[in-house]
Amino acid sequence: MFLDKDILLKISEGAAPGTSFQMESAQDLDVGKNGVQNYTLSPNPHFHLKLQDSEEGRHYPELVLDQSLDREKEPEVRLTLTAVDGGSPPRSGTAVVRVLVLDINDNAPEFDRPVYEVQVPENSPLDSSVVKVSATDLDAGINGELTYSFSHVSRDIRKTFEIHPVTGEVHLKGPLDFELIQSYTINIQAIDGGSLSGKSAILVRVVDVNDNPPEIVITSLTSPIPENSSPEMVVAVFSLRDQDSGDNGRMVCSIQDDLPFILKPTFKNFFTLVTEKPLDRESRAEYNVTITVTDMGTPRLTTQHHITVLVSDVNDNAPAFTQTSYTLFVPENNSPALHIGSVSATDADAGANAQLTYSLLPPPDPGLPLASLVSVNADNGHLFALRALDYEALQAFEFRVRATDRGAPALSGQALVRVRVLDANDNAPFVLYPPQNGSAPCTELVPRAAEPGYLVGKVVAVDGDSGQNAWLSYQLLRATEPGLFGVWAHNGEVRTARPLSERDAPRHRLLVLVKDNGEPPLSASVTLHVLLVDGFSQPYLPARDAAADAAPADPLTVYLVVALAAVSSLFLFSLLALVAVRLCRRSGAAWAGGCAAPEGRFPGPLVDVSGAGTLSQSYQYEVCLTGGSGTNEFKFLKPVISNLLPQNPEREESHTFLNGFGFN
Repeated sequence: MFLDKDILLKISEGAAPGTSFQMESAQDLDVGKNGVQNYTLSPNPHFHLKLQDSEEGRHYPELVLDQSLDREKEPEVRLTLTAVDGGSPPRSGTAVVRVLVLDINDNAPEFDRPVYEVQVPENSPLDSSVVKVSATDLDAGINGELTYSFSHVSRDIRKTFEIHPVTGEVHLKGPLDFELIQSYTINIQAIDGGSLSGKSAILVRVVDVNDNPPEIVITSLTSPIPENSSPEMVVAVFSLRDQDSGDNGRMVCSIQDDLPFILKPTFKNFFTLVTEKPLDRESRAEYNVTITVTDMGTPRLTTQHHITVLVSDVNDNAPAFTQTSYTLFVPENNSPALHIGSVSATDADAGANAQLTYSLLPPPDPGLPLASLVSVNADNGHLFALRALDYEALQAFEFRVRATDRGAPALSGQALVRVRVLDANDNAPFVLYPPQNGSAPCTELVPRAAEPGYLVGKVVAVDGDSGQNAWLSYQLLRATEPGLFGVWAHNGEVRTARPLSERDAPRHRLLVLVKDNGEPPLSASVTLHVLLVDGFSQPYLPARDAAADAAPADPLTVYLVVALAAVSSLFLFSLLALVAVRLCRRSGAAWAGGCAAPEGRFPGPLVDVSGAGTLSQSYQYEVCLTGGSGTNEFKFLKPVISNLLPQNPEREESHTFLNGFGFN
């Protein structure tokens, strides 16, 4: 790396080719082969690089001049020096070499003209400027500082003229007389700080005096003129005169070149000023015309006359809105006659042609009641909402506004206006589930064996608003037993918060609050009924909906039902066998053809479980199934004893046997 990233060398432009200039070497903390091994120089026509070895065995670079420098062509030369070490991979460092070329006095001054020719009136005042000469020197510093002076001039010239040594301006020192001397030839020189000089000459011609300027007489002037005037409309008529004679009395008339007017001569020394093309008041409403008259004398005298031409307006520009479309935002539930925005148009015309009237155009949608929604102020373009807007009914609409000027004929322009209604939090959440308008409350069933986090139900709500006004959150306000259930804030899911126990009440009532994220927030509440069940002996299971009926049965419930059915079947068969034995013993020979069935029909809710299709009322059973149960669970099973058993030991024994099975 180089200690100095910017190396400055100052070399005179007079340095001879082959001259060497030593530079600082690069530094490398590595040693041996890994140290600096070589230097390279960016390609250039002036220098090449030469490496020198020091006594310590290090390399240092030298610049060798190949071609002479010229400060006037290239005052500074920039080179890039690169040092490369011998490591693997090789590393390099660069430095910028700035060579400032020092000036020598190798250029003589040169005048911008070899001869300066000027004409000076004989009545020119003393100390007036005759001419200003100028010379340049390509050298710099003192070598480029010039001094002006006369060179080998006569005494008369030194008495009549003088030259400023720094500015080179020649002034009139004495009076001129055309009758005595008609011209002067003045030799001048410019000398730089290195004593090099350049020469030139001034030829001064003394001219006769023209002492009568021309005169302008305006005959007629028309102003203002309409901007739609046809070309060659006469604006002014004037005449010229000069009291001199000869060339001093001959005149030339002109106006500015950048005007839409031209001069037309009519007869001797009479002119008319006419329009050249149609005018545009919006581009320029006033023209200052300068009529310039110059005689042909020596020196020429000039007279100027200024006239003002005004351009009157015609209605040739339609109104233009500042925007092609406007977007306005209105909060819903706004107050009537609310100022919701403005449209603005401009007209480049003037007067009545620029006075604008704003109006509403019929909307493209014929079903849009625009006349009852908005109105526009005809004078200033202010827009007003005529009634309160409802975001849920109308979120956006658009229409066009027309601006018409009061010209003849009237011109107009249009702009599109889009009105967007901003939502306000004016709709409270509406609960879809559980339904709140039913005659019977909706009850959710929860098994007592449910684990924490068991999904009890879900509160579903919607909000008619939009954006954050429709973001809903759920909160459990009140519960029959706090801490047993919880509500997820974002989705309304009701889940158990802890394991259920036998001490928990079977019925629970949860009050859930649904709140939106508006400002201020609106809310609604819903009541959720929960029933805890723990098996198939529960006295009441509410009917479920069709979706629950279609759901597959819980495997545990199926196993319980199968086991209960097996035990019940075994018990019924045992009971039938016992009843058959007792009846046979009572009837004796009557049982020769089988057991006789008792007469009479069973009541509707009784189930026949005897071998012959009948059963004594003393052993009738009522079997109730849960209505709408998807698993056909038994509600309960118990014997219905309509008549007491006969008072005999055998029947008492049979009754005792039945009580042993839990029947009464």
